[in-house]
Amino acid sequence: MSVSYIPEKIKIRLWGKAGGRCQYKGCNKPLYMDSLTKAEFNTAYIAHIIADSPDGPRGDAVLSILLKQDISNLMLMCDEHHRLIDRDGLDTHPVERLNSMKREHEERIEILTSLDNIHKSHMVLYGTNIGTHTALISFDKGVSALLPEKYPAEKPAIEMGLRNSSFYDSEEIYWVMERENLSRQFVAQIIPKLKAGDITHLSIFALAPQPLLIELGRLLGDIHVAEVYQLHREPPTWEWQEKSTDTFEYKVEKPATITDTIAINLSLSATVNNERITSIIGTDSSIWTVTIENPNNDFLKSKEQLSQFRELFRNLLNEIKATHGEKVKINIFPAVPVAIAVEIGRVWMPKADLPMVIYDQNNKERKFIETLTI
Repeated sequence: MSVSYIPEKIKIRLWGKAGGRCQYKGCNKPLYMDSLTKAEFNTAYIAHIIADSPDGPRGDAVLSILLKQDISNLMLMCDEHHRLIDRDGLDTHPVERLNSMKREHEERIEILTSLDNIHKSHMVLYGTNIGTHTALISFDKGVSALLPEKYPAEKPAIEMGLRNSSFYDSEEIYWVMERENLSRQFVAQIIPKLKAGDITHLSIFALAPQPLLIELGRLLGDIHVAEVYQLHREPPTWEWQEKSTDTFEYKVEKPATITDTIAINLSLSATVNNERITSIIGTDSSIWTVTIENPNNDFLKSKEQLSQFRELFRNLLNEIKATHGEKVKINIFPAVPVAIAVEIGRVWMPKADLPMVIYDQNNKERKFIETLTI
């Protein structure tokens, strides 16, 4: 524990750099109030990284005297973590580890406090039942994905899922109820904010069956400034990863014959065999396939890959219309990541593109079923 006097101006600077929160990594506890009663008072301790006396925790014969009032050697901490680093966990908290905690915490506070209104984004959380599972989306994990480029414009986020739904995607009524709820939530929660100019940017976090994600994208359209996020499996986060240096490309396989029955086989997160499609729409059909070298659940890692898909799909819709004419519809059989499903709806243009009939795998019937038409 500290025995030296720390000037008031140093304490104030440290409070500012720490944002009034414990600097122990993973704690971030506010030190200006009691966590139970919410009464506001100073609960902070100032800890020395190198003790202010040579015989103290991490003490040094020379540096203890030189750095006893130096802000670079001081950390703001809650009582528990102050005791941990100086007593019970002294052996596992060397100088280097504490310096790293202090640096990371202060860099994060600097980023957050330097943000202005052009960086705010309204978070949209949309989750529905997928099979027998209920999709839950964490606000805090979404915020982690936004920072440091954006920060949430408000808390709580805009939530548009049908809470406590007893309907499941194996039931026909599920698609009617969920689509209507999504439309009404969009009109009630997002349209007024857009008209009032309150929304300058949207961040979309969605977990739902793919036809509903496509419908969400259609509602958002391509005119609103929005960024769609992808939940990754490894590592389990919504944060986009840095652009890969590996070569990556989508492949488009064109149909051998041109008919009036058209399908797009989207084999990205898994492979959809054409036989599964022709068993639904007939063998006299033209199937356009979009795939990658190794379809898998976790291939979509970067914003660049998502942008690349948007461009490809936009061009594909144009090519299909030019090839098949304007009096047909496109049957969509998707096996895609959630972010791509949303972007399919955003790319589609109501006045320019052909109608899309969206199918979904029904595990109860063990086949694709028609769900909704756009």
